[in-house]
Amino acid sequence: MKYAVGLSGGVDSSVAAMLLKEQGHEVVGITMKLWREGFYKGGDRDACFGAHEIEDIATAGRLAKKLGIEYHVFDCFDVYNREVIAYFRETYLGGKTPNPCVRCNALLKFGLLPRLARQAGLAFDKFATGHYARIVSKGNRLAVARALDENKDQSYFLYRLSQAQLAECEFPLGGFTKAEIRELAREKGLACAERPDSQDFYSGDRNELIGAHEREGKIVDLDGKVLGVHRGFWHYTVGQRKGLGIGGGTPYYVIDLNACRNEVIVGRASDAIKTTLEVEDMVYGALDPAKAGESVPCRVKVRSAGRPKGPAVLCGTHCEFPEGIAGIAPGQSAVFYAAESDEILAGGTIIRENG
Repeated sequence: MKYAVGLSGGVDSSVAAMLLKEQGHEVVGITMKLWREGFYKGGDRDACFGAHEIEDIATAGRLAKKLGIEYHVFDCFDVYNREVIAYFRETYLGGKTPNPCVRCNALLKFGLLPRLARQAGLAFDKFATGHYARIVSKGNRLAVARALDENKDQSYFLYRLSQAQLAECEFPLGGFTKAEIRELAREKGLACAERPDSQDFYSGDRNELIGAHEREGKIVDLDGKVLGVHRGFWHYTVGQRKGLGIGGGTPYYVIDLNACRNEVIVGRASDAIKTTLEVEDMVYGALDPAKAGESVPCRVKVRSAGRPKGPAVLCGTHCEFPEGIAGIAPGQSAVFYAAESDEILAGGTIIRENG
């Protein structure tokens, strides 16, 4: 079988390519070039989007040479700028919290990149990446499932992949732990073996991408009492505790953002706990869309960190979880996992939550 492997210059994608080559498959490396000089300043953090990308591409090229595989780079800046950066900006300025990595995976990494590779004449059967996730078959449907390494599981970021995308994808690292992958890289003398994981979306100040002029507004409690001032609601996210600068003994948390009034609404920890949510723009994995209107037991994740929480019940675009979840932010993704197994049933964008 012939694989195209998305190479980032990091240890995970490098080992994914190496494993497939050692299994006797024909492998070609492909990389998205996202950065373009002169548009954004960037910064020093190791991130998916930043000026250091040139070093990552060079690293990926050296790996390809070591493995004896073809390597191709495709410029994706224009689409990334339009579909991810603009979305990031508009979502924040609308008073919501974006999921740029979820959007990038569905539209670019698993959409545009393999499409550009094929348009360039590269023939391959499957597209593989170094994500920590698995693909499982449930009846006549495919679904992303959680990885063996729960601390590195990236299934949340992949829930928007379509059935067609999943049919041509493979995640060679889904059954490994991160420690095992680093050890394999050391054994094979890969230069990226000790490279730290990228933790950020953007290497610089995200406010540069948002591009809004600072504007003083009020920090208020749920009764409307003014507790402090801020420099623009887009500097805050729902669930945030640190950096509010309002003191008051028991910590306050951001409960909501009012973009029209430029207000940051805060409350106590108990105010942040909600028991229902509504989503839109649903994508279905193991759950048959024809059964979407039925009540389905599940577990739910509303942030990329942590494990799915339950018990919960999904019915259409409405989810209930009696024990409550804190920090549910409109704009973020709610991903619904099976109640007693690891596959994703469905997922969507949070539009509101209730107490």
